[in-house]
Amino acid sequence: MTLRTGFAFFVFLLGCVNAVSAAPYVPRSDDRVLERLPLRANDPVAKEISTLRASLRSDPNNVGVAVKLARRYYEQVAEEGDPRYLGYAQAALAPWWEMASPPTEVQILRASLAQFRHDFDGALADLSAVILREPRNAQARALRATIHIVQARYEQARPDCQALHGVTSELTATGCEAMVDGLTGKVAAAYATLSESYRVNSQATPAEKLWVLIRLAEMAQRQGRADAAERHFKEALALNITDTFLLAAYADFLLDQKRYAEVQAMLKDKTPSDGLLLRLALAERELKAPTAAERAAQLSARYQAAGMRGDTVHQQEESRFDLQIFNDAPRALWLARENWKVQKEPRDARVLLEAAKAARDPEAAAPVLSWLGSSHIEDAFLTDLARQAKEPRK
Repeated sequence: MTLRTGFAFFVFLLGCVNAVSAAPYVPRSDDRVLERLPLRANDPVAKEISTLRASLRSDPNNVGVAVKLARRYYEQVAEEGDPRYLGYAQAALAPWWEMASPPTEVQILRASLAQFRHDFDGALADLSAVILREPRNAQARALRATIHIVQARYEQARPDCQALHGVTSELTATGCEAMVDGLTGKVAAAYATLSESYRVNSQATPAEKLWVLIRLAEMAQRQGRADAAERHFKEALALNITDTFLLAAYADFLLDQKRYAEVQAMLKDKTPSDGLLLRLALAERELKAPTAAERAAQLSARYQAAGMRGDTVHQQEESRFDLQIFNDAPRALWLARENWKVQKEPRDARVLLEAAKAARDPEAAAPVLSWLGSSHIEDAFLTDLARQAKEPRK
């Protein structure tokens, strides 16, 4: 999806609910060393992962241990931005991976991995099977809702959001509905409702607060309220949770405000994440930094490698890269159009409109113009960009 919405929502649900590339490489053996991932030896998470790995090696069919390990790997993607952890998560679940009806927690994790690599049909099939067995399963409901939201099926998402009331925290349920309302002509009301829910639920977990604050920041941006958006971003950063989705969202906000030096300072040590490296490359290009060319070359190599693997999850960001770094409007437009076939969030719309405008191809903007009309989304920036994109060729 515009993955930071669905993926980040599911990551925080792993911790606060009571019971979004091509498929990453899955090692055949848990003992095989491919590369040392960036976990420090004295890191408690690293110690926990090491302990879980040892337990799983001694008892490979222990589903409880396998699920805990897979979840830990999955959470590391949000923290480090390194998709290789997804392959390790899948490897941990290997004994159950091909089952038509695996244990519920395995099936939900399998769906989450599927949505990350844009196999939304596969993810929805798994989630619907879980919900058929367990209608009150909050994780399955929330992830299915976010997939529907990302694919602009808002009225299909709403029942799943409504079903979260009473089975998870009220803040989470309210946040899910606010996601739908915020994209369907009710952004001011959605923002006010979620803000009030956040205020009265001060006992929320840090992970839940993080997710809600990012949603509030995004809704504030769509209302043209930059000061409010920045306040929410800074409050989220103050939670001191390492999260690539927060950093990407705030970096985009800063880039729009031409605060390139702040982006550079924030992301200069975050280059393992492709998404954060993109934002760093864009900032350093504007700053004419000595490292700008190196960043661009590094990211270009990563995209080329992904393309050789058949990996399509980067199409939205690669479109930005090709347009803003190489000024290759035709390729940027092709990538943006391919991406729009899969996911339809505001960022996806923006990327397609910008590419259509740069390519002077107003017909290419038609799918987004249709979405703007049918969704009734309120976003002054997108509305203005749409007007520019549909102007006749000159």
